[in-house]
Amino acid sequence: MLDLAFVRQNFEQIEQKLAQRAMAGALDNFRDVDTRRRKLLTEVEALKNRRNLASEEIGRLKKQGLDAEDRILEMRQVSDEIKRLDDEVAVLDDELRQILTNIPNVPHPSVPVGRSSEDNQEVRRWGEPPRFSFEPRAHWDIGEALGILDLARAAKITGARFAVYWDLGAKLERALANFMLDVHGREHGYREVLPPAIVNADSMYGTGQLPKFEEDLFKIPGKSFQKNRYSKPKRGERVLADGHGDAWFEVVAYDAGTEATRLELLDKLGQKTGHIENGIPRTSLLFRRDWYLIPTAEVPLTNLFRDEVLDAADLPISLTAYTPCFRSEAGSYGKDTRGIIRHHQFQKVEMVKFAHPSTSYDELERLTVHAEDILQRLGLHYRVVNLCTGDLGFSAAKTYDLEVWLPGQRVYREISSCSNFESFQARRANIRFRVGGKGKSDFVHTLNGSGLPTGRTWMAIVENYQQQDGSVLIPEVLRGYLGGAERISPAGRLVPK
Repeated sequence: MLDLAFVRQNFEQIEQKLAQRAMAGALDNFRDVDTRRRKLLTEVEALKNRRNLASEEIGRLKKQGLDAEDRILEMRQVSDEIKRLDDEVAVLDDELRQILTNIPNVPHPSVPVGRSSEDNQEVRRWGEPPRFSFEPRAHWDIGEALGILDLARAAKITGARFAVYWDLGAKLERALANFMLDVHGREHGYREVLPPAIVNADSMYGTGQLPKFEEDLFKIPGKSFQKNRYSKPKRGERVLADGHGDAWFEVVAYDAGTEATRLELLDKLGQKTGHIENGIPRTSLLFRRDWYLIPTAEVPLTNLFRDEVLDAADLPISLTAYTPCFRSEAGSYGKDTRGIIRHHQFQKVEMVKFAHPSTSYDELERLTVHAEDILQRLGLHYRVVNLCTGDLGFSAAKTYDLEVWLPGQRVYREISSCSNFESFQARRANIRFRVGGKGKSDFVHTLNGSGLPTGRTWMAIVENYQQQDGSVLIPEVLRGYLGGAERISPAGRLVPK
């Protein structure tokens, strides 16, 4: 989340940057709400000053034995007015937070201006595409022929966009995960973590998935209820409300501007009663406590230090984890329907860094090189692109995408995104650092990158190392993880040396 004071002081500059991200007008309400808020604060301060002066006057009148009842009554009215204005300020504060919550990060000056992936800037390439004396096939055809990839049975037991790996298909993915973790842990200096694959709403908010991208997540409905500053009431949703005991309500309508909710009372059987409660503040509602399946290990790794103050001497902190990842792929209907390119469940090795603001862009370059190192050791041709403003992720200030060459599809596919979020996530998750444990704290910069997704790396190996006889060579660095085998035979078995 952007800093409130920073937005106020750099409003025109930020508006320009957001326009470069195809979000012109995103701050239209901000200035109006902020102006109203500051006007109210001025009124509150004037009333408090008036009350303080009156309190002194009342004290003098009482000492002189004079009647001060009229002034006391007047100040009670002033106090009531201060409370009313304070409540209005609180509503506007929450409205400003909601506006900023849905505003993306500001692009770094080195990010090229553009509207789409067509405007991304290529930085470098490594290696050369393999040459074949035959027409290379896509991984879905190779995997099926080898008996190591089974999309049909995955669809039967779960649905579309899932995969079953058999035999060497499963072993190859496991070998890739072990290889990546070993390289990052032993040679790149990352601390390995095994985090939960289920997180709460606070964690999703901290890394920027909530509230804007809830439809992209897999939610696990809970049974308990609690207040949640990130949830917005949805029509038909059932909630509890402060001051109404254990009465259940169904949301009839919600005004995002005033954050007032219209609720209908339910009876003990959950049936509508027709009794309507109007103007219930969103902040007084209790929502069902839900959990979420992680879309990436970035979420639990970053939130490990939520609401903590780190010692500057410990920075940078580098973490890596191998986890399953779950994405609903909302809005991707009809895209990449073949193979394992865009699945609801996949596995990935993630890298996360917590860095000092003065060195975070040096750490971004290191993190990117660490992801590249995996591809280079596997002998996979790729290119690095600097994403343009219109293609940046919501939380990122700058992102390098690594795109691996897939000969069976004759395209480059993104296999890793390496991003610097600066203080955007740290401000949302309240992750700070302090020098020597003393003095004023400041927000760390967070970074993350895929290092790499095992499924897409599996796919790249199968397509780039395919042979004319239908077999697939195993990259040398992986053979030790697979009992010394050199290739996968057409029968789907390991072929020993």
